[in-house]
Amino acid sequence: MKVLIKLGGTLLDDAGSRERLAKQIAAAQAAGTEAVVVHGGGRQMTRYLSERGIESRFVNGLRVTTPETVDAVLKVFAGSVNHELVASLNRAGCRAVGLSGIDALLVEAEQMDPELGAVGRVTHSDPALLLLLTAHGYLPVVACVAGGRDGRIYNVNADQMAVACATAFGARRLVFLTDVEGVRDGAGQVRPALSAAECERLIAEGIATGGMQAKLQAALAALRGGVGQVVIAPGAAANVLERILADEALGTRVILQEAAS
Repeated sequence: MKVLIKLGGTLLDDAGSRERLAKQIAAAQAAGTEAVVVHGGGRQMTRYLSERGIESRFVNGLRVTTPETVDAVLKVFAGSVNHELVASLNRAGCRAVGLSGIDALLVEAEQMDPELGAVGRVTHSDPALLLLLTAHGYLPVVACVAGGRDGRIYNVNADQMAVACATAFGARRLVFLTDVEGVRDGAGQVRPALSAAECERLIAEGIATGGMQAKLQAALAALRGGVGQVVIAPGAAANVLERILADEALGTRVILQEAAS
């Protein structure tokens, strides 16, 4: 089964958490899962910029990406965060390969809004490199940086990067491992399952906002792009990946059709 695993940067900021997740991914791959990993690194990026006296500015949840911030994007997302994760995965027994969307035009983008600078909107994803690597037993690990045929470099929201790679790769399941328990409804309860219509209702009613709104919108885009199921689950839960792949009810499962009551 083809699976795209998106790891939030918060989970990767701690070495213990990173090593634990790497072991789980290695175990899933050893059991026959064709996996691709996409990761963020927002917390690491904010810290890197702050240490250099650069203030992080956001518009609608997206980091304004100036020329000096593009340099940091490459050093942090495609550099330290990516390579630390690759090293952990290799230590766990994988043959991990660090990539970004720039490599082989894996993910192409265009400028989303001049106000945001070099923030990219994904326009195309070519899965050829992912398919080549996974067919030979390698584990692609993709940083949320995209390129353009004109040579430009774009900072892309990691959830959107995950959707682009998942749909192009033909993933049957997209797993968002995050620092929350799942998607909460108006009563504050984690919903074990949601349909597309229910996701849209949570957004329209202002219940799912900010990062969760972005996650649900990404989940809907993935489902409409052919991914069979999206799971939003707590990355800190014990054996989280094994349990999700075994169809245990953990976090929130998002599907196109109406969820069972």
